[in-house]
Amino acid sequence: MKKIFTVLGVVAVAAFANAQIVINEVYGGGGAGTSVYINDFVELTNLGTTTATLNGATLQYASASGTFNSYTTLPNITLTPGQKYLIEMVPSTANTTGASLPTADYQVTSNISFSNGNTYNGGFNMAAGAGKVALANNATQVSGPTGSNVVDFVGYGSTASQSEGGAPTASPSATTSVSRISGDTNNNSADFAVGAPTPQNSTSATLAVSDLNKTKSNFVRNTFVKNDEITFGADAKDVKVYTLSGQLVKTASVKANGTLNVADLAEGNYIVTGTVNNQAVSQKILKN
Repeated sequence: MKKIFTVLGVVAVAAFANAQIVINEVYGGGGAGTSVYINDFVELTNLGTTTATLNGATLQYASASGTFNSYTTLPNITLTPGQKYLIEMVPSTANTTGASLPTADYQVTSNISFSNGNTYNGGFNMAAGAGKVALANNATQVSGPTGSNVVDFVGYGSTASQSEGGAPTASPSATTSVSRISGDTNNNSADFAVGAPTPQNSTSATLAVSDLNKTKSNFVRNTFVKNDEITFGADAKDVKVYTLSGQLVKTASVKANGTLNVADLAEGNYIVTGTVNNQAVSQKILKN
């Protein structure tokens, strides 16, 4: 269960519902010997179709088997549909292995302990392979994924003791992250997949113009692409496949149940856009 935040300054009347602003990607492998990026990061996104505002929220972290022992207070956040928000963890001792992240929207340079209220230097010391991250609407310690103050919760890695839907994501590493592959079904194992880290900030190009999960059609049937073929559930014109940095890598028009071969594309996340019944739609996929 997740509390809705204000939308365009108006308080939502529903007490509980799926949040618009959710955790989109988690990378805890920063600074290790084989790391892709120097720093850990958590990326948020707005899954809704309207602008959403997140005020007074905290980001909280726990080890795979531990309790949430620290938090950081986030600044007020307003995101348009599909817009990302990059939160960078700055360690107390500088990391040197890996590439620099894109300019973060917020850097966690200190965290506050729940046990004693003390402030400590550095962001969360996130584990690469398993842990728990919670987005909360206040600074109260999160007890689990169904807590009344929980906006979104991700148990990542097979050994995470708590998760949405009863099963955590697959295990990432120093070279991979867990990234949301579709909408939010409150099931970490179904909503996230392991792939190459793709950090994006609020100024990154937003290619997702609509979420077809909100219609009766099914644009892309297999958002987790294992066999080099994207399968479509509806007639789609002007299909385009973009990298997350905005590079166009494929174009096509397809029929319902038709496929598009992507064997020449590298593994990772992509955005597929198209026109279905004169409606512009898009969907994020993960090729593995």
